[in-house]
Amino acid sequence: MGQTLAEKILAGHSSKSTVRPNDFVMAKVDLVLGNDITAPVAINEFLRLEAKKVFNKEKIALVCDHFTPNKDIQAAEQVKYVREFARKHEITHFYDVGLMGIEHCLIPELGLAKPGDLIIGADSHTCTYGALGAFATGVGSTDMASAMALGKAWFRVPLTQRFNYTGKLKLFVSGKDLILFTLGVIGVDGARYQAMEFGGKTIDDLSVEARLTMANMAIEAGAKAGLFAADKKTVAFLKSAGQNVAEIKPDPDASYYKVYDFDVSELEPQVAFPHLPENSKNVGEAKGIKIDQVVIGSCTNGRIEDLREAAFILRGRKVNKNVRLIVIPGTQKIYLQAMAEGLLQTFVEAGAAVSTPTCGPCLGGHMGILASGEVALSTTNRNFVGRMGHPRSEVYLSGPYVAAASAVAGEIIHPKEVL
Repeated sequence: MGQTLAEKILAGHSSKSTVRPNDFVMAKVDLVLGNDITAPVAINEFLRLEAKKVFNKEKIALVCDHFTPNKDIQAAEQVKYVREFARKHEITHFYDVGLMGIEHCLIPELGLAKPGDLIIGADSHTCTYGALGAFATGVGSTDMASAMALGKAWFRVPLTQRFNYTGKLKLFVSGKDLILFTLGVIGVDGARYQAMEFGGKTIDDLSVEARLTMANMAIEAGAKAGLFAADKKTVAFLKSAGQNVAEIKPDPDASYYKVYDFDVSELEPQVAFPHLPENSKNVGEAKGIKIDQVVIGSCTNGRIEDLREAAFILRGRKVNKNVRLIVIPGTQKIYLQAMAEGLLQTFVEAGAAVSTPTCGPCLGGHMGILASGEVALSTTNRNFVGRMGHPRSEVYLSGPYVAAASAVAGEIIHPKEVL
């Protein structure tokens, strides 16, 4: 019997020919990731283990992105602690202000996640790298610490659900809409400690950027990982990052716990209502909901393709006088590319504020906190109670097209209605 992508990767990293769901394995990792919130806790545990050095300075990435540029003294101390650890252990992949980007935008851009890799990160959205054919999953800071010392981590092999999508997507419908729709079907616990494997003709036609968006939100269904076959598009994407990689696919006779088949040819842009990503509805059902703030960016939708979509809507238009629009390119490279293409000028002329790369408002950190009673529409990945500020604020989720159009209209609206 063949293996799913998750099984194939976990078997290869634990020196086994095959593994099956619910097997326990100790596997070698290719990358250990931490950020300015989670890494300090992991460093404390690393020191408690009395480890003398990291297992491989080339296979650890420390990205200061959540509260940077530092929002207060505590944030500055956190980053200083990480910075000193990175210097002491000569960590190759340490990224601070000026070099850093939002970690899950930066790692693919640098070619640090590759098909067939096993990656753990002390951040729940580490599952993003499944878009490149890697088994990537979020862990706690204690697991991160032991992996920094030993280069290994234990896993229970997950069951895999397969999601097949067919049909040509309508204009203004993208990867964000596919994953919000899927969450609406299976719910926020619909893949708890399971792998989500995405495929089908619609997925084949998606850009790698759109796949990264979908994999990013696998955790919003409780999934351990969200995986895509690495195809020619993946190979080309990573070649541009200086990596020569091979395609990787699940076996044709792989066995799945569940299989979903979706014809998405009639799918409309989606909006997730408060306070769960599973509360996904067609954008028409949200029409008329007044908004105070729009955020376009994050590890979910902060890539150049996302900024192009937003700029397509905003070009020649103005942000509604009652709305604050914040645009956050995911990395310095994306920032420069957006500048070269005139996207930043489009945003500023429309009345948006453009930020340096940061997670900022996504987790209610800084750069756009909501007050009591305020309503935001965001291209981020979570809309829990108090996620972006006051517990009596509300967050709706959408893709960049809907977010940009709604910023112009002052209310949630279908993009075609502002063109």
